[in-house]
Amino acid sequence: MSRIQLYDTTLRDGSQGEGVNFSLQDKLLIARKLDDLGFDYIEGGYPLSNPKDEEFFQRAADMDWKHAKITAFGMTRRKDIAACDDIGMQALVGSKAPVVTIVGKTWDLHVTEVLRVSLEENLAMIRDSIAFVKSEGREVIYDAEHCFDGWLANPEYAMLTWQAAAEAGADMICMCDTNGGSLPEQIAAGVAALQKQLGVAVGIHCHNDSELAVANSLAGVQAGAIQVQGTINGIGERCGNVDLVSMAANLSLKLKRDILVEGGISRLTELSRYVYEIANMNFRNGQPFVGASAFAHKGGMHVHAVNRIAHSYEHITPESVGNSRRVLVSELSGRANIVAKTTKFKLQEDAALQAKILNAVQDMENAGYQFEAAEASFDLLVMKEAGTYQSTFQLDHYRVNVENQAKEPVTEAVIKLMVNDKSQHVVGEGDGPVNALDSALRKALTESYPGLAEMVLVDYKVRVINSTEGTAARVRVMIESKDKSDMWCTVGVSENIIEASWIALVDAIEFKIHKDRGAVG
Repeated sequence: MSRIQLYDTTLRDGSQGEGVNFSLQDKLLIARKLDDLGFDYIEGGYPLSNPKDEEFFQRAADMDWKHAKITAFGMTRRKDIAACDDIGMQALVGSKAPVVTIVGKTWDLHVTEVLRVSLEENLAMIRDSIAFVKSEGREVIYDAEHCFDGWLANPEYAMLTWQAAAEAGADMICMCDTNGGSLPEQIAAGVAALQKQLGVAVGIHCHNDSELAVANSLAGVQAGAIQVQGTINGIGERCGNVDLVSMAANLSLKLKRDILVEGGISRLTELSRYVYEIANMNFRNGQPFVGASAFAHKGGMHVHAVNRIAHSYEHITPESVGNSRRVLVSELSGRANIVAKTTKFKLQEDAALQAKILNAVQDMENAGYQFEAAEASFDLLVMKEAGTYQSTFQLDHYRVNVENQAKEPVTEAVIKLMVNDKSQHVVGEGDGPVNALDSALRKALTESYPGLAEMVLVDYKVRVINSTEGTAARVRVMIESKDKSDMWCTVGVSENIIEASWIALVDAIEFKIHKDRGAVG
């Protein structure tokens, strides 16, 4: 079947999302990654809007692109001025971008009440702008803004705007559901009507305000659109744009359409997380196809079925999009969960031990523990129940002191413990209790376990479990750690936040030591 073009506007439309901000280097890195995977168009921004976007295009013009066409975005000319004299139009052609996307008004309400020009002048603005950019030798995509609202309100005028764009030489008309309020059947009808009337190449650009951006874009493609405009991870203004990650997976795996380069689909998880990292945004665990929970199984019945026939509970293989299957352990787990999670410990045949582990998990979760994310703590629990756990030290006591001095509080932790039959009595300072305890514990242990020097704590989270108890409530602490090759999470629970932190911290360090020994991995 014919190729569906993927037009990425993460760097322009995506950057309009709340809390999203890209540096020039960020934009160049993302563009390079998109090109590497085979995206067809990369919209870099509006060259007149800010110096960063202007420089992006100048830098992009000097770079080699394997597949993508760099695209500049801008509006039609202003009213009552020739296109060649309009500063915005000059910036578009001056960007050196081989493709220019021009956005214009479809909805007569916007023409008369927002632009405040006559309906005839709006048609002239569309024609003149496209004709000018075409005369400069550029490929032109016309983005018909509020396309479906305009067609619904005044179909005759909407058709005139599309006709003006086509007659002026637009290479494609992209129909934009700008406020995200359309339904799939409306999208399909609009695309079909435009193609029947004008016979031009059609694209689709959907926003997600009704949680229908993917469904609407798929409806547009099945009605004849050959280009989908959107952003990676669906970032963008208000509720975001269509997620091109989900679109790429659906188009390739479900509709069997040709997209990206060979092997590009299997790198979608990599791409999604790359953009999250550069944008300094948290991953969405529940994101379809590429989220950490997309192929996570928790219920015992589900896990039992997946262990026998994976596709009985999975609509695609996780590996097809570069993701992986996860089996979660919780109080809802059955024996199948334990079997799946303890495979690396070779405990599959020990039914009594598996039941013992399951009982321990259920008892601890009843006390407030949670092992779904804290897989390192679960591995240590398995080793303890199996009798293979080797304690690395014996605690005598610890003490934490916070002294509120004139400038700022000073936190000091004192720990006394035994390491390899040698008594250690150490003091550590830190920015807070956990940092001070971590500092002191490392002082005591690093000589015997030098691998701890490369371990770093990267995240610390606290959650109140039984909030009705007020200040006496039990808390759950999650600590995320990493070294040069891996990342792991541990959990601790107590009515005392320091004790809960200590339990999670000790698990993090114990896991690292056992990992270096080859006991876990």
